[in-house]
Amino acid sequence: MTTLMDYDAMATVPRRLCPKCGAAAVVDDNQPIWPINFACLNCGHAPTVCDGVPLYAPDLADTISGFDPKSFEMLAEIEDEHFWFVPRNRMLVGLIEKYFPTARNVLEVGCGNGVVLTALARKGAKQHLVGSELHPSGLVVAAQRMGKNAELVQMDARHIMAENAFDVIGAFDVIEHIAEDEAVLRSAHRALRAGGGLVIAVPQHPWLWSTADEIAYHQRRYKRGELEAKLARNGFVVAYSTSYCAMLLPMMIISRVLERRRKKSVGEPTMPDLEAKPPRLINAILRSILSFEVSTILAGMQYPVGGSRIVVAIRS
Repeated sequence: MTTLMDYDAMATVPRRLCPKCGAAAVVDDNQPIWPINFACLNCGHAPTVCDGVPLYAPDLADTISGFDPKSFEMLAEIEDEHFWFVPRNRMLVGLIEKYFPTARNVLEVGCGNGVVLTALARKGAKQHLVGSELHPSGLVVAAQRMGKNAELVQMDARHIMAENAFDVIGAFDVIEHIAEDEAVLRSAHRALRAGGGLVIAVPQHPWLWSTADEIAYHQRRYKRGELEAKLARNGFVVAYSTSYCAMLLPMMIISRVLERRRKKSVGEPTMPDLEAKPPRLINAILRSILSFEVSTILAGMQYPVGGSRIVVAIRS
């Protein structure tokens, strides 16, 4: 298969950026992208370090900025076995391996508890495997999972403090939380090397809007084609795009209809327990269904509708 990574074309030097003055500093191959002892040679600024994690957006740390940090605890309880997370993680890692098999420098923005980073680490050595997250409370769990297998940094996804530094950037159910979603795409474009790529997942179909979106502080569910158009506007070429959770779409529709009826009769929004913490047997059945769907996606199938949209795009 022809790969979408061409290291011969990547002549630009990777650089980290100072969050205060924007000055660039060259990153050597044997260095972390954002070392904990970093100090800007131009202005002297040194990011605060908390529990071994440098803070590049300390004013936003653990605030309700598009996400409630308290949710990390709940997610940590379910995401290792949940029917939605487990197949999804295999899909995301599989797409990175398929489209960028020689990638050595990978960043996941909004890495949360580090569940996808952990799956990436199992797939083989990377020179730099980096996770950024706005909320340090999520990075605490990620650090426990990853140990020394990844570099972790607190950072605003709209302002990735690097240029030409990564072969792949992943943003998995992140940008729907951010009003300025195209700022994240622009920032990712700058941080990627020429020929590098972005793998991105977002919730899809505004008509599926539910209490789950409200609880998660989503700004939007994406219309079909909306994400691809935004990527094109910000210097990316779409290589692959598909819906995910297509096989469970009828169940999602029924769940939304029942929820709206419940809201009318009760007047208070509640998230169905069946989605968050389904019984073990139901979880196993749904997980098997999505695992089959993921296998077809990794084989190249594209689904027109589904609860999520997954896109692989190349930096032009």
